Amino acid sequence: MNKKQKRWRNRIILALAIFAVVFALEELGALTAVFGTPGDVYASFVLFLVPYLIAGYDVLIKAARNIRRGQAFDECFLMTVATIGAFAMVFFPDTDPHMAEGAAVMLFYQVGELFQSYAVGQSRKSISAMMDIAPDYANIEVDGRLEQVDPDEVQVGDLIVVKPGERIPIDGVVVDGASQLDTAALTGESVPRHVEPGAQVISGCINMTGMLHIRTTKPFGESTVSRILELVENASEKKARTENFITRFARWYTPLVTGAAALLAVVPPLLGMGSWSDWILRGLTFLVVSCPCALVISVPLSFFGGIGGASKLGILVKGSNYLELLAHVDTVVFDKTGTLTDGTFSVVAIHPEADADADALLSAAAHAEAFSDHPIAVSVREAYRGSIDRARIAEVVEESGHGVSALVDGRRVLVGNDKLMAEHGTAWHDCDLTGTVLHVSIDGAYAGHIVIADVVKEDAAQTIRDLHAAGVRRCVMLTGDRADVAEAVGRELGLDEVHAQLLPQDKVEAVERLLAEERGEGRLAFVGDGINDAPVLTRADVGVAMGAMGSDAAIEAADVVLMDDKPSNIARAMRIARKTMRIVWQNIVFALGVKVLILVLAALGLANMWLAVFGDVGVAVIAILNAMRAMRVGADRA
Repeated sequence: MNKKQKRWRNRIILALAIFAVVFALEELGALTAVFGTPGDVYASFVLFLVPYLIAGYDVLIKAARNIRRGQAFDECFLMTVATIGAFAMVFFPDTDPHMAEGAAVMLFYQVGELFQSYAVGQSRKSISAMMDIAPDYANIEVDGRLEQVDPDEVQVGDLIVVKPGERIPIDGVVVDGASQLDTAALTGESVPRHVEPGAQVISGCINMTGMLHIRTTKPFGESTVSRILELVENASEKKARTENFITRFARWYTPLVTGAAALLAVVPPLLGMGSWSDWILRGLTFLVVSCPCALVISVPLSFFGGIGGASKLGILVKGSNYLELLAHVDTVVFDKTGTLTDGTFSVVAIHPEADADADALLSAAAHAEAFSDHPIAVSVREAYRGSIDRARIAEVVEESGHGVSALVDGRRVLVGNDKLMAEHGTAWHDCDLTGTVLHVSIDGAYAGHIVIADVVKEDAAQTIRDLHAAGVRRCVMLTGDRADVAEAVGRELGLDEVHAQLLPQDKVEAVERLLAEERGEGRLAFVGDGINDAPVLTRADVGVAMGAMGSDAAIEAADVVLMDDKPSNIARAMRIARKTMRIVWQNIVFALGVKVLILVLAALGLANMWLAVFGDVGVAVIAILNAMRAMRVGADRA
């Protein structure tokens, strides 16, 4: 609770204490004993006016300002008219005084407003906590000593130093040092990540143990932390259809109920249907009940809470409109490489011939590929655990599109595809595993083959199962990869449809077809990470991008960003969206239902001011408590 809220709370406590004393004196007859009749009524008027003004002077001032500006019809106006009217009833000799009810309405309205302020503050904390990831400085080494500079001053390729306990200010690659990184603020993961030379690191993570020297790969303005802050700052600007409806509803609702209350107070007594005091009281009660603050506050708070809860898990939703659309998704379309798979080649199998050894086969291939920068060559070297002695290697010849030939320890080693084997007259045999097959021959004899593939992410299969369990009708994969590779991944993951060998424009056409097949309120989400996915992310109802290693273009085009690159967070984001929407509609139905009921009772003279207080403040507090549950949806990992 901030200082302003504390002063507000203390003012309300003082007003409540005075109100309780005056109310007790009135109920015990002490005012009548001291002032007599009708002096006790006027004494009660003055005494109840004290807590009323202490608690609500700011509401009265705000209402007066809004009236001067021509913006009269809001909850402050309703509270002011209703409560002043309740106090004014003392001047109607044929009706009971209602000063206590008037003061109570203002007091409990302010209690509700304070509670709302606190709830909104708690909700904002879940998002504004993300702002703490912004680094204040970057360390650069000058003449053997560290200097702190503004991150904006660091250029791409500069060497920065991050000490233990500091945040990484800019994306880069570790060139020296090893450490554990706390990535919780970005990805929601509690387990630290180990990094060493060659590892890519993103800004916003906390360096926990060792000192790191990092070569920057992006300017600060394009780094991960800058992109996140921009997303967070802009999220509240994009409102959901339901939220926009409530805003428009309140704009028309307030003047309508004010007019209805005026008609209720004036028309019946003009027609001789009762006393003026009775119908004015009904009109004032009608005004108190009709205050729309329960809807105006709880609905945006629910969306804000849902976005904040998602951000705790590293799921950044760019606006409540996307959260609403995500709740209706029934078709999820995936890119393959980097989305369902790691996007990096790895050795998945080594199949030596009967007279060969697997380690010797891998060693020969790794030495032959020692000078190549091709991703396949890199994956072979990474799989080989021994050290590569380049002095053992000679006469390296790369044959484009076929493979490589080299002398290793004086023996001719060939590593490549079936065309390379055929070209050198080496008999080979195929492999039943899906992936890139590297055949290896040593001195003309076939030694075996190595299978390299883009490894499926460990949570990808569970993601598809979770989406189907959540009611998603179709899980589709679109990829530019070979059909046999794509179909093997599709079978492994349990996808409903697989479309392979697609160019970027083909992916857009495929999504157009899938969109045309959507039914009713169903929506389509596309999940991708590459720069060629940007057009599809834009075309889909909801675009979801991988944020850790995804391209800037994909993240810019997407509506939802997964900061830890885990596809399983898609199902989690959908659960968050659906729970948020359930909370939103629970609040709408509950608030309107109770208000309509009490409004009818007020019009019939069956509801007094105390019931009106519940109809306004009570409903608002219950709706806000329900809305606050949306802030905890991020903890739902089931």
